[in-house]
Amino acid sequence: MRRNLPFLALTAIVLSLLVSLGNWQVRRLAEKTAYIAEIESKLTAAPVAPPKNARPEADQFTSVIAEGRFVGPEVHMLVSTRDYGAGYRIIQAFEFNNRRLMVDRGYIRLESKDAPRPAVYTTVLGNLHWPSERDQYTPEDDVQANIWYARDVPKLAAELGAEPLLIIARQSTPRDGTILPLPVDTSSIPNRHLEYIITWYGLAAVWVLMTIYFLTRRSRKGT
Repeated sequence: MRRNLPFLALTAIVLSLLVSLGNWQVRRLAEKTAYIAEIESKLTAAPVAPPKNARPEADQFTSVIAEGRFVGPEVHMLVSTRDYGAGYRIIQAFEFNNRRLMVDRGYIRLESKDAPRPAVYTTVLGNLHWPSERDQYTPEDDVQANIWYARDVPKLAAELGAEPLLIIARQSTPRDGTILPLPVDTSSIPNRHLEYIITWYGLAAVWVLMTIYFLTRRSRKGT
């Protein structure tokens, strides 16, 4: 038995590490599931009027409704969708109750970039969002060509002369058939913790089986 002590000590250390990693992933799964559920509840809650002095920390994903009119130039952000390929998100100022907000109206095809879109009185249903899309690999926006690469809310607000408040449209009435809404959802939030749980606990189980096999073989050989 004494000759197996170093190996058993190593086994205990490895198992402790693998099980600890599995337990941590169990906790992370519960936290991530609760976080996603909280976001989904905000996305689908009864809509309210866009708040004044909104704060990203408190008002992110808030469901809102506003009646008004799109005004001024459009900002076109390059985007690609799985079903429709490359195109642009249209972001435009929206006059509402003597305020000037911004609305991400949705997706248009590349060839529709310069198509006229008449200004009509519109009801917009959507969610507030402050996307974090710019990193060291994001190209600089080509403002002159009106090709943007990230929804930087303060920068967009300065460009459109609007409040730094962005509504991502889920629905607009009347509907513009050339624009496909790209609403906020939770599909882009990674939640692979169940896979990691299976991985770490599976490795722990394999290590136990290997340990049993090794000790059994060693015992039979009497070495």
